[in-house]
Amino acid sequence: MKKKVSIKDVALKAGVSTALVSYVLNDRHTNRINKLTAEKIKSAAKELNYRPNSIAQSLKAKKTHTIALLVADIANPFASQIARIIEDEMSNKGYLILIGSSDEKVEKLEQLINIFQDRQVDGFIIAPVQGSEKCILELANSQVPVVLIDRYFNNIDLPVITTNNYGASYQATEHLIKRGKKNIGLLAFETELIHLNERVNGYKRAVSDKGLISKSENIKYINEANIDREVAKAIDYFLFEEAKIDALFFATNKLALSGLKKLMTVDIKIPDELALITFDESEAFDIFKVPVSHIKQPLYEIAKEAVELITGLIEGKNLKIKPRVYNSKLIIKHSS
Repeated sequence: MKKKVSIKDVALKAGVSTALVSYVLNDRHTNRINKLTAEKIKSAAKELNYRPNSIAQSLKAKKTHTIALLVADIANPFASQIARIIEDEMSNKGYLILIGSSDEKVEKLEQLINIFQDRQVDGFIIAPVQGSEKCILELANSQVPVVLIDRYFNNIDLPVITTNNYGASYQATEHLIKRGKKNIGLLAFETELIHLNERVNGYKRAVSDKGLISKSENIKYINEANIDREVAKAIDYFLFEEAKIDALFFATNKLALSGLKKLMTVDIKIPDELALITFDESEAFDIFKVPVSHIKQPLYEIAKEAVELITGLIEGKNLKIKPRVYNSKLIIKHSS
């Protein structure tokens, strides 16, 4: 293996001291150094293909200029899109992003946190998973800057950027009711996560406020481990058994994808016999027979705010911890 070029090698080639090379290559006191000497050093470094030891520099500066971004499921369009935006925004500020996906597993989230702490990242942006309160709290207590996105815990006082899940769900349900739908089904995940349960609460309140009969059987909670089978079973119940719904609201785009696959196998007219709406969007919706109405979350605003918060905390700014809550937009298409 070829030996890595050291600062000493550059000094020998340029015929100067290692201290002088360090000053020039780190842009320190360059106004005190002869321009010809400085150019000679830079030329020698380029010719030898010298690369600075970033780890050593980080230890000296006590900063690595890296941020850990931990999402719940990188395969989810929400996570992948927001990760891309955060990566671009952090890059503009001179930071490198290390991305990890917890796959909705608290054990994996803990493992990723430990790995990135060992890498001495400057801060964390995290979409926490169910049951991760303890490890998030331990991380926060280690004095590392942490910002939560999308998801949060009421008992942990950390900067949070999220959307008004309750209000968006209320608006989507209200839209279906205004279209004359009177028996609206809801598919939601079986979960303790606050943001997802707020979507259920928004649906319930809209049904109640608009004078419709609230039916517990119109809400089906899905276990994510058996999503396709349970969603198919729920839709069969909604359409062909006692429920006889005339509209269906998917609380997440993941549930919508499973639901749309099932609906493509049944003979039902959309939106005449069944109106559809979903939280979040997906390019996969394009394969469905009609364009799908959906709630569009402000991904750019969430990502931008997360970047401003984490970099502000790293720089030692005294920022308010009050949650940042953004409104989503209801995109009406042919399905509703």
